[in-house]
Order: sequence, then structure tokens, then C-alpha cells
Amino acid sequence: MSGATIGICLALAGGAPGAADATTFVAAQRFTLAWTHSIELVRWEEDYEVHAAMPPATPALWAVQSRVRGSGAGMEPGPGAVLRGGWYHYAPARKDHTDLWLTRSAYTADYELCVDGAACRPLSHWLPSDGWRTRLWPCRRGQ
Repeated sequence: MSGATIGICLALAGGAPGAADATTFVAAQRFTLAWTHSIELVRWEEDYEVHAAMPPATPALWAVQSRVRGSGAGMEPGPGAVLRGGWYHYAPARKDHTDLWLTRSAYTADYELCVDGAACRPLSHWLPSDGWRTRLWPCRRGQ
């Protein structure tokens, strides 16, 4: 690789005028995406890795592990889940992703992005919500 920094890019899906134009880069090769289920109020966490690819190919986004703190309607842990420390841990069924689409409502708490070496912060720390969807994808700085 030519020294380019890989990480994740965030952009609003265009719910507000001009929203699709702004992209935010976060330098992170590993991160956790966390949220609280709006009805069950149960925390869910998913760990991801950004794998470098030789330019001009784009980096790849890999789901590494998922966990949910309890269960409930629509919150069933994945197959082979193991209960450890109050969390159901399991391997995600789908590993590779070109992007993630995150629905961000004004009526629920924002997603949290936990980057290695830093505290978890609401996604709004990096990119404000327009009350609709945010796209997250693996990228290189300036892409």
C-alpha cells in the first residue's frame, strides 16, 4: 500500500438538501458499532475490521463478532451464540459488506461508534443526523 490511510467514510443519505454531498472520514481499521433497541432497550454491538486492498481496489469491510445483552422481540442472538458475562456472543452470518445503511431517528438514541484507542461516542460526534439514513463504508482518506 502506498501509505494511504484506510478507515471508514460516513455520509448522510440525502434526506436533507445537500446532505449527500458531505463525507466524513474516520481513521479506524477496527471499530464497534453499537446501539440500543428502541423497544426492548437492549444493547447490541457489532465488531468490524477494514481490510486493506491494493489500490485502485477499495478496502473491504468485515463483520468479526456480534453480541447482544439479552434477547427479546426481534433481538434473537445468532446461531451458535454463547452466553458470557450477560452477553450473547456469536459470529455474524454475513461477513463481508460493501457498506452499512444506518437508520438514525430523532426518536431513539444515536448509534455509537467505538474506535480502538478512544471512548465510544455517538455517531453525531462525526456526522450530524438528518433523521433518516447514514451510509458507512470502508474507504481511503480523500476517497
